[in-house]
Amino acid sequence: MQPKECDTLTQAREAIDSVDEEIVTLIAKRNDYIKQIAHFKTSIEEVKAEDRINAVISKARERAISLDLSPNLINDLYVRMINAMVESEIAEFKNAKRH
Repeated sequence: MQPKECDTLTQAREAIDSVDEEIVTLIAKRNDYIKQIAHFKTSIEEVKAEDRINAVISKARERAISLDLSPNLINDLYVRMINAMVESEIAEFKNAKRH
């Protein structure tokens, strides 16, 4: 997972821009799976799935530590991302139950 060696500030910034594109694409992909999951659940409480959320965040924190990255940073990012995606999943769940 070593980044490529950059010779200039421009190269480093272009590499960061490329990584940012990948991050956003992966978040969108994750959100698409979240919307699919909504169709398998039977209640709003099941959508909220606190145990699953805690497990996902814990696993992400462990991965961050293994990569020498701040687990607090990853925790904060995941909490924000998951909270937004739970709201999206609830909307998808309600919409699916209407049809």
